Amino acid sequence: MNWNAVWIQPEYDMGDIVPVYTKQFSLSKIPVRAVLHITALGVYEAHLNGKRIGNFVLAPGWTSYYSRLQYQSYDITADLAEQNTITVAVGKGWYRSPMPGWCDSSYQDGLRSWPAGLLAELEITYEDGTSETIGTDTSWSVAESATRFSEIYDGEQYDASKDFSAARYRVHVLKGPWDSLIPQEGVEIHEQERISPSGIFTTPAGETVVDFGQELTGYVELSVDAKCGDVIALSHAEVMDRDGNFYTENYRAAKAKLHYTCCDGRQTWHPHFTFFGFRYIRIDAFPGGAALAKPENFTAIVVHSEMKRTGHLSCSDPLLNRLFSNIIWGQKGNFVDVPTDCPQRDERLGWTGDAQVFVRTACMNYDAEQFFTKWLADMAADQRDDGYVGHVIPDLLQAPYGSAAWGDAAVICPWEVYLAYGNPQILKNQFDCMKGWINYITGSTKTPYLWTGGTHYGDWLGLDAPSGSYKGSTREDFIASAFYAHSTELLIKAGHVLGKDMADYEALYEKIIAAFRAAFPTYGTQSECVLAAHFHLAEHPQSAADQLAKMVKKAGNQLQTGFVGTPYLLHVLSDYGYAELAYTLLLRKEYPSWLYPVTKGATTIWEHWDGIMENGGFWSADMNSFNHYAYGSVADWVYQKAAGIHTAEDAPGYAFIRFAPVPDARLSWLTASLQTRHGLVESGWRQEDGKWRYEITTPVDAEICIDKNTQKVAAGHYIFYSQM
Repeated sequence: MNWNAVWIQPEYDMGDIVPVYTKQFSLSKIPVRAVLHITALGVYEAHLNGKRIGNFVLAPGWTSYYSRLQYQSYDITADLAEQNTITVAVGKGWYRSPMPGWCDSSYQDGLRSWPAGLLAELEITYEDGTSETIGTDTSWSVAESATRFSEIYDGEQYDASKDFSAARYRVHVLKGPWDSLIPQEGVEIHEQERISPSGIFTTPAGETVVDFGQELTGYVELSVDAKCGDVIALSHAEVMDRDGNFYTENYRAAKAKLHYTCCDGRQTWHPHFTFFGFRYIRIDAFPGGAALAKPENFTAIVVHSEMKRTGHLSCSDPLLNRLFSNIIWGQKGNFVDVPTDCPQRDERLGWTGDAQVFVRTACMNYDAEQFFTKWLADMAADQRDDGYVGHVIPDLLQAPYGSAAWGDAAVICPWEVYLAYGNPQILKNQFDCMKGWINYITGSTKTPYLWTGGTHYGDWLGLDAPSGSYKGSTREDFIASAFYAHSTELLIKAGHVLGKDMADYEALYEKIIAAFRAAFPTYGTQSECVLAAHFHLAEHPQSAADQLAKMVKKAGNQLQTGFVGTPYLLHVLSDYGYAELAYTLLLRKEYPSWLYPVTKGATTIWEHWDGIMENGGFWSADMNSFNHYAYGSVADWVYQKAAGIHTAEDAPGYAFIRFAPVPDARLSWLTASLQTRHGLVESGWRQEDGKWRYEITTPVDAEICIDKNTQKVAAGHYIFYSQM
């Protein structure tokens, strides 16, 4: 786009106060089309004649701002009048908030040095064929808004008791960014569900707490009748402590507070430039005292990226159904323009390791193609010349080294998105980034054809970790070399899809496999067995799977894997003849297990299996999120193995489907559905008269394998039976 407008900024620095820009203009002719193009250095909310423009929450979204700043285009034709006023408030948002909360970031400091810049251009076409452009320039004015403070981590303060708009100030032209401007690529963030409180209670410490019954990401809307100057103050939390008191220590430095000063009369308000991860709010101040607060004064509004729900899972076990629900809520809560690790503490970053373990599940639960396409473009933008990929994207951390299984998101995520939707464009977009990551490993290793000598997160949070360590006992060189092989294999496949000559990488892959087998002939942990079998690195994968099964049984049918091994654990067991053991792990209720948090009241996926321990205490204070989606990756096993829905690599996007459901007698029934680019896919089974009854719907040609009997079928609905 060729802009006629210029960037503007307030004539003086308003500090924490959110500025609001204003432009008044009149129309003497009838408009037939009017489009507003707009972006900001922060997050903005625009109004025309008092009506909000668009539904994008936290626009223009979060991207790798140095290279990519989105602008939005809104058709506002229907809302124009003869006399018009455009107002745009610009909060700090991701651009100018202090992030992350536990360390310095030169990347973020550079962004924070910018003022609350605004760029907007209104293109109007009139009935007579003429046109006019109204853009940001020095004819605009600016004032302080009633939003006196707003940051991503610390919350928002709003003062409705005063009119701050009377004092108007000039704007100056800002030498803002131009080369980084791009049209909207990602999906917009929108308000979603509205949740009423399940109750209000008083804690043993005398605190008044509102429970929404569900952990969510978003904010609270207030609706009160108050006097001018009355104050409402709220704090947010995920859980209560073992004594039933309000607990926020796991938010670390994030204050996560709201402070609202009332005007006279009935009023409704919610934050506009931040968000929170929470289930509970504590009423720190309320007109007449917290005891007067009622449930109808509070509504929780869920916000997340606007994605269509495509996958559904259901079964006869209520605890598993709660797990399925928790996985969905975990994805919604962490897909706020970027796939973040958590939505509540002083972090909320786009961790690459979390994204790559969950991407397959994400693309089944929701249509996430556009979401990941945008984020992966940010990854490519932040990739260094040597191929390094950051631990988080946008890369606020700027680590000096890349980590195995985290940087491998550069290869794994595009490949999984391609398999889910069948569109090779994602591979075209990301191929150089994918290749760059493999070249980075090749150039940084200490041992040719392995990846040794690096610094990695290892099997993060593995349950076999040595005392005092967050890293499991799986050898870091083993993990790094395994992912080197896996990502190289996927790069080769991507290259073949694109018609590229991959001979050099095919030769590299063969050497990696040979070197791996020579360097790691034995396996000492569950995760080592998992990776050796799942990535086909073991000369005899069945033997690695056999060893894994023995380890799991010896541990008392317990998993000991971390971030690296857990996503593939059940796949390896079921692929190599241990489906019953895989189900045993899935259905286990005691710690450690997927269902243990459910028995403790979880409504999202936890960062730790025992975030709340059996004695009611907490795993830790410094790193204990109760909305951390990564372990929800188990859902892809339920879709693919329990329900048996597989897409084929040579027919991606479910253009051809292989059904191979694997039932278990501990469940009476299970169903899965998936809305694909080719139509609705359904697979389910139930116990009926001592037999298994299967129902399968396919919109395309398919292969159905029931009890080792395989047949090819055309699109249609099918019923089969097998012996239990």
